[in-house]
Amino acid sequence: MISNKVMTSLKIILFASFIYLQNSCDSKDMPNYAPPVVGTTEAKFYLTTPSKSSLLQLQTNGITPLTTNNNFTINVNEGTTYQKMDGFGYTLTGGSAMLINNMSQSAKNSLLQELFGQGENSIGVSYLRISIGASDLDASVFTYNDLPAGQTDVNQANFSIAPDLTHLIPVLKEIKAINPNVILLATPWTAPSWMKTNVSSIGGSLATAYYASYANYFVKYIQAMQANGIAIDAITIQNEPENPHNNPSMVMTAPEQRDFIKNNLGPVFKANNITTKIILFDHNLDNVNYAISILNDPAAKAFIDGSAFHLYAGQIENMSQVHNAHPDKNVYFTEQWVQAPGNFPDDIKWHFRELVIGAPRNWSKTVLEWNLAADPNNNPHTPGGCTECLGAITINGSTVVRNSAYYIIAHASKFVPTGSTRIESNTSVELPNVAFKTPDNKIVVIVLNNTGAQKSFNINAGGKPVSTMLSAGSVGTYVW
Repeated sequence: MISNKVMTSLKIILFASFIYLQNSCDSKDMPNYAPPVVGTTEAKFYLTTPSKSSLLQLQTNGITPLTTNNNFTINVNEGTTYQKMDGFGYTLTGGSAMLINNMSQSAKNSLLQELFGQGENSIGVSYLRISIGASDLDASVFTYNDLPAGQTDVNQANFSIAPDLTHLIPVLKEIKAINPNVILLATPWTAPSWMKTNVSSIGGSLATAYYASYANYFVKYIQAMQANGIAIDAITIQNEPENPHNNPSMVMTAPEQRDFIKNNLGPVFKANNITTKIILFDHNLDNVNYAISILNDPAAKAFIDGSAFHLYAGQIENMSQVHNAHPDKNVYFTEQWVQAPGNFPDDIKWHFRELVIGAPRNWSKTVLEWNLAADPNNNPHTPGGCTECLGAITINGSTVVRNSAYYIIAHASKFVPTGSTRIESNTSVELPNVAFKTPDNKIVVIVLNNTGAQKSFNINAGGKPVSTMLSAGSVGTYVW
């Protein structure tokens, strides 16, 4: 036992020590230590949440250097590489161009800089699809050689891109002034009606008698755009060749497309020194045999760069079937709509999982959402055209509202420029992801929380692993 005398002595010593320490802590000679902080990381973390509480915003928390834990780890391997990316973007429909061109000059300049520039407040869109003639999201139906009933023009003497000189070409020139390297893919919705079996803008097929004339139509289009300073990197032969219902539209079977390419379009491109890429199909992933059957023909394949797909039917994994059947040919994802009025949480989850992540993981060189811009009533559109196609942006005069497709593309386009390479990363159902190495050697990892609960996980990339978290349904882009 401790005696009372000893206990009293201990109390005196402790009290004296307390007084000493208190006086010492008040001393100006003592250093001031900052409170402990969580370690910083070189990785940047940009977040979009279903609630819109964060929209592509750079985060100051939610990411730390790797801590010891049992969470899922995304391991990124720069040593295993896949396809080079051409880019991420939209379709600049004729209606989109009209709405943009009708904005005030200052509002238009600001919007185009935001969409196509490289600054901190820009999203760096690098790829656009445009229509050859009208799409269904133009104010009216037209081609570049419309004639009165009963007339024909086999030599394309009356060909003219004049309808595009009012809005589309001026907007494209302003875009190219901001980003001279933006890549353009051009797609027809129909041939001129006089060339078709039903002499209509809706449905019908290209009459075999006009195959050579239609090939010349493509040549004249590419040359006319080039004369206006607009280089067309690639064309697809026909938008949705299995869809006869749109206005405009045209049906083209796989054997018809094969014969048109190998007997007409390919040879006339070669004869005219046209280097524009020829891309097949441009329709749904439920019919991969359309593209594969054409590529199986060596004479046609010699002229073809690759195949393009939409996902209104089928599975995104089917793109790998086409790649595996002909690994020397490219695959592209070229269209997916967001249905108005939109459901932001559902839209971002599905489109990130299937397209931004899913398409590149299945060899796609592009990810393109559908319409860039519409007005508050989803106009303009042709009679019989899409009435529920929500633009990536809604333009009302000179006012802009950014919708789900804006952020879906921006999470990739801002950080993954043309020429980036997809690299290996392991994935999971709960945390689907895709990784890229950019031309300036940055590593970019896009991750979706595909669950209904907050998820903590790790990313091991660039020798600088991090621990991080995403709330339910959120998406993060991580940049090293």
